[in-house]
Order: sequence, then structure tokens, then C-alpha cells
Amino acid sequence: MEYQQLGRTGLQVSRLCLGTMNFGPQTTEDDSHAIMDRAHELGINFFDTANSYGGQKGEGVTEQIIGRWFAKGGGRRERTVLATKVYSIMGDWPNERRLSALNIRRAADASLKRLQTDYIDLYQAHHIDRYTPFDEFWEAMEVLRQQGKILYVGSSNFAGWHLAKAQEAARRRNFLGLVSEQAHYNLLNRLPELELLPAADDYGISVIPWSPLAGGLLSGVLKKLERGRSGTDTMLAEVEKHRSKIEEYEAFCAEIGADPTVVALAWLLCQPAVAAPIVGPRTMAQLEGANQVMHTGIDEDALARLDEIFPGPGHAAPEAYAW
Repeated sequence: MEYQQLGRTGLQVSRLCLGTMNFGPQTTEDDSHAIMDRAHELGINFFDTANSYGGQKGEGVTEQIIGRWFAKGGGRRERTVLATKVYSIMGDWPNERRLSALNIRRAADASLKRLQTDYIDLYQAHHIDRYTPFDEFWEAMEVLRQQGKILYVGSSNFAGWHLAKAQEAARRRNFLGLVSEQAHYNLLNRLPELELLPAADDYGISVIPWSPLAGGLLSGVLKKLERGRSGTDTMLAEVEKHRSKIEEYEAFCAEIGADPTVVALAWLLCQPAVAAPIVGPRTMAQLEGANQVMHTGIDEDALARLDEIFPGPGHAAPEAYAW
């Protein structure tokens, strides 16, 4: 496993991040625990979750599964860089969502209880809150940090200008600010290259791509369908929407003798500001498959071919749409 610093901090994280969204709804607790143990064996120390994961509003099922895994001891918590999130609806009352100081305080305490730990390494805003000013957000995070409940702050689903606004507000308060941004970024969705990645790179914010395989479209989906594996109606519709590109992609992967999952992850690891794509396995086999990226290189010719199949904006803003 390779490691790198998260943002402009001294924190070392693995170049693959274990996503846990399937733990509970798709993966049993026993299997989830086994996957987390195997992740540690592979050197993956960066785990991501959220208070809303688990499929039952307000229950934090996935955090509870992780908490019971930590409770087994054996250095599990100490070896893990733990990231969780706040924003999503956790109850029926108005202050049980978003990023008010009140909800941040309550949500952090609830996550700590479920996770059976006394601190969170990386506490992330799960989405931009258009109703809460950044001064309120940062004050709440400063208090949590002073209390020793969190160490670093990250964001998710922010635009480039949100990163800039957040960082300038933190700078005025002499606070470290954001160290990471989780972004929807993959070969099929290269919009973050317009403004998000340049902003993150300039501010020293690590990008943690979620859905790196585009919901399975970049994992060899056509081959799987040919073998009789069923897909959801939504998946089949997406396959038809992108079929020509996916056909080219899978043919190219076959040509170079590489698994499509590995190629998609390897491409992300070559992009500016990207620290660690989030892989969210349902099964042990999926974790093992994703980990092969650590043993697979991708050269300039391959990167150029991928640009031909999945063209991005070509330039960052404003050159992408101006002179």
C-alpha cells in the first residue's frame, strides 16, 4: 500500500479509502467486520462513513457496525484514520439536519457514541448548506476541535467557489480550514476538472473521489451482463446511455490486459489533488479486486487513450469556455 499526506497536513492516509456505505443494507455485519479486517491487512488505514448510512433514518446503522468492530480491540481504532459526515436528515424535527452549530454539536456526539470512540479523525460536511454561514460552521468545528472530539475538517459535494469561500472564512479565524473534499469524480464525470480540482489543488485540499467506478459502469459491466448477471432498470438505462464509450473502454482494457475496475482507479490516482478514491465493496472479492490497483501502473499512452474515450473539458475554467 502507498500512503500520502492528506491535504496540507501531516496525516498519512492510504491511497485507497474504504467506503462503508454498503455495510448494513447490502453487507452483513459479520462480512463487514471481515472486510475491515482485510482492509487493514492490505494496509488500508483510511475508512469513510456517514451518520446517515445504513438505510434507517436516524439510526446510523453503519456507524454502529463500525463501532462494534472497533470495540473488538486489537488496535483496530488506533490503526484507522476515521472519517464520518454530518448534514443529512437524521430525524423529523427541523434541527436534525444540515450544518447549524446546534446540529453539528448533536450529530458529532451521536456519531461518537455509535462509533464507540472519543474522537473523529476527519469530520466532513456531507453537502453544502446554503442556509448556514461559514462563520457559524467554523465556530462549531473549532469548539469540537478544542474539545478533542475531532482533529480535521473536510467537505463533500462542494463546488470550487464553496471551497474558496470556506477557506477564506477559516483564514480570517486563523483556523486550518478544510483539508479534503469528497467529490463525484470518475472517467464518466469529469466536470470537477473545470473548477473544483484547480481550487482544491491551489488551496492544498486533497480530493477524495466517490463513485470512482460510476456506479459499476466502469467495472466491466458489459462483460457481467453478457454472463447473465442482472442489473437494475436504472443501471441498464445508464449502460445504454453510455454504451459506445463503455464498449470502447472495455475493449481498451482487454487490449492492455487490465481489469476495468483497476484502470478506472489507476486513472484517478494520476489526477491532480486526488489522494484516495473511495472503494465501497459489498463483498470481499470486490475489495481484493480494487486493491490490485496498487500493483498496476498506467502509462502516458494509456492516459491519452482514456482521454480520447472519455474526453474531459480539456482546460480548467475559464479557458474551458472562454479565450
